[in-house]
Amino acid sequence: MNRQDLADLAAFVAVARERSFTRAAAQLGVTPSALSHCMRGLEERLGVRLLNRTTRSVTATEAGERMLRSVAFHLDEIETHVAALNDLRERPAGNIRITADEFSLQTVLWPRLRGVLARYPDIRLEIETDYRLVDIVAEKFDAGVRLGDIIAKDMIAVPISPEMRMLVVATPGYFAKAGRPRTPQELAGHCCINLRLPTLRGLYAWEFERAGRAQRVRVDGQLTFNSIFHIREAALDGFGLAYLMENLVREHLDSGALEAVLEDWSPPFSGYHLYYPSRRQPTPAFAAIVEALRYRPGREG
Repeated sequence: MNRQDLADLAAFVAVARERSFTRAAAQLGVTPSALSHCMRGLEERLGVRLLNRTTRSVTATEAGERMLRSVAFHLDEIETHVAALNDLRERPAGNIRITADEFSLQTVLWPRLRGVLARYPDIRLEIETDYRLVDIVAEKFDAGVRLGDIIAKDMIAVPISPEMRMLVVATPGYFAKAGRPRTPQELAGHCCINLRLPTLRGLYAWEFERAGRAQRVRVDGQLTFNSIFHIREAALDGFGLAYLMENLVREHLDSGALEAVLEDWSPPFSGYHLYYPSRRQPTPAFAAIVEALRYRPGREG
């Protein structure tokens, strides 16, 4: 692959994301006709059609979607690494706004970003905790943190945590009194501590899966909170079953203060990702934030 092929692949990513030759051309600083000619040349060299063209729209073919998924991430990663090199000649500075939930802030963002802020005092960071699925463009955030399976496909998503798992937990005393549910359906007979999420405009349904069979269960109980930390405290005080991230309750499981049930119905799922719109020239400050948060197996914090 030569330098022209790399340039053409970057142009293809722009067209596929924008779904428009006109918008992509404006982004790349070329004419739409030149960009269209470039795409035809790339398709001929690859021997496969990447784009469906009509008078009203441009969409990726199946081959184009596969190409976009495999190539776009690497091109974005290259851009981020190149931008990070600016740290060698330019002191990272500026305002960065991130939206995240409280658990990711406590367990991932703050442990890793406090070192960045100490190293680069000219970076001003604002983190807003929220359970909503925030439109980061409309609300003028630079990035957001959410679980990987709920991020829009047109966003760049950088993994910042390993896979995660939810567990149903309660105190040994609660189980001695109320028994242990063996299936998700049996939760209906138990006192459960609910979580209210503003995005869902209601109570969060507990989600389970086993052998490819998924179930969502609406539970009931005496208590409802909009904070997972308050749910954990209520569970530790013996008020019922809680459905929480394993990392949030691991120390209490290890100590015996809490016990888990339905573990065979609780498979792991995609962990936290930092997501943001495609940006051609990320600032040194933003690049420093991304690199500090990027998940690497075996890293601490």
